[in-house]
Amino acid sequence: MKITRNILAGILASSMLFLSCNTDYLNTQPLDKISSEATWGDGPLAEAFIYNVYSFLGYGGFEEQALAAYTDEAMFTHAGRNINRFTEGSESPSALAWMSGTYYWDNMYLAIRQANVALDRLPTSTFADDELRDRLTGEAHFLRAYYYQQLLRFYGGVPLIDKPYNLGDDYSIARNTYEECVNFIVADLNNAITLLAGKDETPGRATELSAMALKARVLLYAASDQHDGAKASAVFGSYPNMDLIAYSTGTQAQRWADAKAAAKAVLDATSGYKFGLSAPVSASEGTSNYISIAMGGGSSVGDAAATSELIFQRTATPLYTVEDNWPLGGLHYAINNGPNGYHNWAGNTPIQQLVDDYEMMDGSKFDWTNPAHSSDPYSNRDPRFYATILYDGADWKPRPADVAAVDPANQIQTGYYDDGNGGFINGIDTRESPIENWNGSRTHYYTRKFIDPDPGLVDNQSNSQVVPWPFIRYTEVALNYIEACLETGDVAEATNWLNQIRFRAGMPATTATGAALVDLYRNERRIELSYEEHRYHDARRWLIAATTVGRGIKAINVRATLKAGATPLVPYRHDKTVYDYTYTVVDNTENETRTWDNKMYYRPIDRNEINRNELLVQNPGY
Repeated sequence: MKITRNILAGILASSMLFLSCNTDYLNTQPLDKISSEATWGDGPLAEAFIYNVYSFLGYGGFEEQALAAYTDEAMFTHAGRNINRFTEGSESPSALAWMSGTYYWDNMYLAIRQANVALDRLPTSTFADDELRDRLTGEAHFLRAYYYQQLLRFYGGVPLIDKPYNLGDDYSIARNTYEECVNFIVADLNNAITLLAGKDETPGRATELSAMALKARVLLYAASDQHDGAKASAVFGSYPNMDLIAYSTGTQAQRWADAKAAAKAVLDATSGYKFGLSAPVSASEGTSNYISIAMGGGSSVGDAAATSELIFQRTATPLYTVEDNWPLGGLHYAINNGPNGYHNWAGNTPIQQLVDDYEMMDGSKFDWTNPAHSSDPYSNRDPRFYATILYDGADWKPRPADVAAVDPANQIQTGYYDDGNGGFINGIDTRESPIENWNGSRTHYYTRKFIDPDPGLVDNQSNSQVVPWPFIRYTEVALNYIEACLETGDVAEATNWLNQIRFRAGMPATTATGAALVDLYRNERRIELSYEEHRYHDARRWLIAATTVGRGIKAINVRATLKAGATPLVPYRHDKTVYDYTYTVVDNTENETRTWDNKMYYRPIDRNEINRNELLVQNPGY
């Protein structure tokens, strides 16, 4: 008998319940331990057990390494984190690349084990509150579905376990087919939809709507080319277990129809933030709208009404303490990714390919061969660009006290500036900075999205920043619907919804048709959902990853030379009347030399798991 580490850990964990005195359902600091039997005889204790199942959501995407660094969105600045094992195609079952706890095999099965315990015990629980019992059961179905969905989209078909194992059971179990996994997840979500109907909606807890939205996502992925038998065979033709990663029955056309219907049901049931516009807002309003969406109502800067975007979120609270020194996820993200000239750590910096994919304000593509574009590349761009990317000369927050004297203008400095004596001054946000040279961006960009722009939060190290992570937001569902409409030939409906998203951002309506409309949709999805952990999955399910990760990392080199007769500004500040700026795109291979190997369409199952369970079959290419 072989016992996997995650199942055994789950058995031991289920013998006790972590219970906290405060009401925050994601607080996992145990103040007491309650027996398993007592748990199911008391409503609040049963609820606390479900809260612990939520805790496996972790920080969501607010981790030090971001999934964006596995895509053409970002580069991870700091070497030695095994990012390159994925981006260079060297990952193997015995030498894994970085994996987040939100999809790591062991962690997800431990979470599933806890959900299974709840689903096993709640029907026979003895507390009197039937409405609470239904709610907790619905949440357990949703969470089990969510964790299986995480495994499915990273690994393909996985073993489906729907009961809590005991120590005397046989734990060897084969992987289920991709189709079986989709059906299982959808069934769980249908149960959740029924049980959660009409229940109170507490931010961060599963609801009828979040179950509907997750179902729409699962069906969208199921309909995509990555999981169509014929298209997958063209990539993995020699793999003998194709049903683990693709459908062997049914039609892709029907799957797209199912995905379309599921997404439309969500759109009909609620409304997002500033949808329904008939014309573009101003450029400044477009930027403000996008900042508000990223803040999710967690900042004094922005429109609190943007909480309507959040269908399922990582709770916005300073009480969730995964790491003792970091009281909340938004803060953790900010210091990890902000500029080194603010004493931040420049973690997941945007790469030039992302910057270049932001359209011009008139809806045309940015083009380095256009002299007007190349001489001033950060002007007149899609308003979401200014809410997402920090670039040389961008206005930002006041500098920390020890830096303020060298940058009273509060502008990002990622370039090199003529000192008037034949040399150049290093920008204070470069890797050659006099502030913290080891923490500078290698791409000469920083991310702004998800970092609270409140000027009172000077260095991002205050515990005042509270930003929710959007596991699912309304616009994702709208984009899912648009894609399904395009795939089912409903072009007018797709264009209508696409334009609503563009109008909110201040961008013009599209007149594209055919393949150009599909390309525009894919770019719109890329821009709207940047840094939200979608690009990794989208590039794979569209089978285009060779042209995303495979195109390497581009960075920018910014130089400012004095105009004839001009005197350098001391302290330096960005000024086009004093300096001529040149922008040179360069390759960056300092940490990674990116390439694409088709095996990376799926993550490998850890060699230790294969050794423990002789029935497990490895993914193709490994």
